[in-house]
Amino acid sequence: MSSILKQKSFEELKEIANRLRKRIIETGANSKIPHIGSCLSCIDLLVYVYWNELLIDPLKPNDLERDRFLLSKGHGAPALFQVLAERGFFDKEKLLEFGQPGSVFHEHPPKPGLIPGIEAATGSLGHGFSMALGMAVSTKITNKMFRCYVMLSDGECNEGSIWEAALLAPTLKLDNLTVIIDFNKWQATGRSEEIMSLQPLNLKWEAFGWHVQEINGHNFNEMEEAFTNAKQIKNKPSVIVANTIKGKGVSFMEDDNNWHYRIPNREELKLALKELSSAS
Repeated sequence: MSSILKQKSFEELKEIANRLRKRIIETGANSKIPHIGSCLSCIDLLVYVYWNELLIDPLKPNDLERDRFLLSKGHGAPALFQVLAERGFFDKEKLLEFGQPGSVFHEHPPKPGLIPGIEAATGSLGHGFSMALGMAVSTKITNKMFRCYVMLSDGECNEGSIWEAALLAPTLKLDNLTVIIDFNKWQATGRSEEIMSLQPLNLKWEAFGWHVQEINGHNFNEMEEAFTNAKQIKNKPSVIVANTIKGKGVSFMEDDNNWHYRIPNREELKLALKELSSAS
């Protein structure tokens, strides 16, 4: 297993994230598949994790010693697919099939074995966290050294299964488990806080026995510090509450929940790509 820690500079990570934002929007427009806003809020975090955090080899996606990453917020799959392709798990040309009849590239991650790098099918919210916890437990049983990472959405924290897993992980002292919450303050039908009171989110996790950090989920410096700290914590799991902006990177999409389900028309696509090109 080859380490890829610190392989990319922050400026390079920013360039990758910007490039993938364009592809996410283009792919969504062409396929008529939604969740663009949800993908844009987490893409910076995914880019950091896959280039500067995970110990993985894209040419050996089933290596038993690999770190595991699960996207529990499965509706962010269009972003994860772009990251996996850019990272070298499969040919980028395959994403031209996205959303086509019979394609394995669709709105949510499919079952393992169909796409290299996909660890679990996570279409139904609340399940990925428990699966990642189970994988973390397996390292204790098999004496493996890999770490497990799982990304949740803030809306997903409405699910009871999330809090059952949150209670269990500290009991098992899973210091090889890191949860990342894409805290963009929205869910499908409205503001997260108005639908289910989450605050104080940090204190809730802390009370459950977790090592808690809060960061700007679009700041690579803060990501590096948080993930470095998480690896140094012993006998308890870590959660990184990442404050993000839904639709980040495109001014008319930012913090607008219409882009949870809306598909950009031709003019909106042109404007978005122009704006992202200017930011390159």
